[in-house]
Amino acid sequence: MQPPVVLTIAGSDSGGGAGIQADIRALNARQVFAATALTAVTAQNTTTVSSVDLLSDEIVRAQIDAVLTDLAPRAVKTGMLGQASTVRLVAEYASSGRFPFLVMDPVLVTTTGFSLMDSTGAGVIRDELLAHCDLITPNVEEAQALLGSSFTVSSVTDLEELGVALLEFGPRAVLIKGGHAQNALPDTSPDVLVTRSSRKVFDGVRITSSNDHGTGCSLASAIAAGIALGEPLEEAIANAKSLVASAMKSSEAWRIGRGRGPLDIFGWNR
Repeated sequence: MQPPVVLTIAGSDSGGGAGIQADIRALNARQVFAATALTAVTAQNTTTVSSVDLLSDEIVRAQIDAVLTDLAPRAVKTGMLGQASTVRLVAEYASSGRFPFLVMDPVLVTTTGFSLMDSTGAGVIRDELLAHCDLITPNVEEAQALLGSSFTVSSVTDLEELGVALLEFGPRAVLIKGGHAQNALPDTSPDVLVTRSSRKVFDGVRITSSNDHGTGCSLASAIAAGIALGEPLEEAIANAKSLVASAMKSSEAWRIGRGRGPLDIFGWNR
């Protein structure tokens, strides 16, 4: 077997739970080869982010070019881009048709409240990058930040409306993740896929665990893996959601660090 390749463009998490480390694990768990382009180096653990060093656009471009000219990725996934100039760089590649299928996870803020994007980055994502994305995977807070709105979510219909609003900026599909809507949806964790022609809810039982660091990174990467494997979008999303839910359930008893721990993406505890 020769695995397909996915390129992930994201930041490094020294604690290993999220970022490009989580991307690589999720891709490998689906038997997809991971190529990488680092955008930032972060000093973080399970409790906090203490420092961020953004890499220059020159080295980000060099990494992307090195992969695209040799490894022929079937999909590209982005995570933490960190600054508006890097968002514009990614938009340049996407608009020129050099990315075969772009899954964009708009990483803006950590679960502990640390900003991972400069002050203008969200607006540049909205105005210059979304139109070139095949799929974006924001959680509720990220969707609100992109829209510049504090839209209140109290139902699955509200999640759908957030997706519809983001479609206006041009992405081909929007997957609004309901994991952060636990106050409105305490028993389930629905994700809603919105396209111009369809709506689909991917429901699931809400898993309460302190080990949920990297869920968004893992989900988006697993979706990109499914696309690289030739799965239709809805099938890729369903398989990715199942993988992440199993990983969260399997790592419930882990105590790696004192804060929000990682997922058992390889099923070591199953």
